[in-house]
Amino acid sequence: MSMVLGLTGGIATGKSTVSQVFKEAGFPIIDGDLIAREIVEPGQPALKEIAAAFGSQMIDAKGSLNRKKLGKIIFNDSTKRVQLNKIMSPYLRKAILAELEQKKQQAPLVVLDIPLLYEGGYEQFVDQVAVVYVPEKIQLQRLIQRDQLTAKEAQQRINSQWPIEQKKQLAEIVFDNQGTKEETKNVVKEWLTLNHFNHA
Repeated sequence: MSMVLGLTGGIATGKSTVSQVFKEAGFPIIDGDLIAREIVEPGQPALKEIAAAFGSQMIDAKGSLNRKKLGKIIFNDSTKRVQLNKIMSPYLRKAILAELEQKKQQAPLVVLDIPLLYEGGYEQFVDQVAVVYVPEKIQLQRLIQRDQLTAKEAQQRINSQWPIEQKKQLAEIVFDNQGTKEETKNVVKEWLTLNHFNHA
């Protein structure tokens, strides 16, 4: 029986650093962001629904989703964000759960890497949740630097998710990422060893 670990955090809290450790140890990762991109590829029904709801200007000349345009709309308008989530949610859930069933047959530990794990109600599909944590002040600084955003833009993106403190309280495991990347990686490796998941 394999264990399903839900991995989440906030934007720019360092989730990909932690995800990389599991990947390097050979455990399958189900990447919610990657699946979210796949379900809006040209020809996919979710993309058609987005164009119908938000206008054909959301599709670029190549028939792909114009992420920048859509991002501007949804980060500035919470009702639009809710509308987009409503369109994406059923497609996303179906694809994620199908992949989860498949990967569970392959390894003792499967990592379900979803930024909006709590927001999307995915905690019901995992055995434990690990949150990658930094305080919001550090999160804001890192996001401004990483994505070259203004403080206002960065704050809007952070506000589009549940507060990191709330996720920290709900999670069974907290990977604190306030130190260096190496320190964080060692904490994750330690967790794997303690739980006898040395490699897949």
